Amino acid sequence: MHIISHSQLSSSDLHALIRAGKIKFGGNRRLKIYGTLQCSSGKRMKRENRVFFTSEKIAVASGYRPCGHCMRAAYKKWKESI
Repeated sequence: MHIISHSQLSSSDLHALIRAGKIKFGGNRRLKIYGTLQCSSGKRMKRENRVFFTSEKIAVASGYRPCGHCMRAAYKKWKESI
């Protein structure tokens, strides 16, 4: 399990995966941005655009960049690398 689309999960399945530690990051599939599950920016996105990752490594390997709001240090490092 690597990238999981929010639209494919029921609320109970999503909460179970989070509690089990199988989902650690969320992202916006249209903008290619990932961040923490607690990010206020991430919580505002549309369900059909939201995806979940099992690790930060998978998010980066999938072409997503860190959120500038909830992951400032990682975002700054990414910004300096481009």
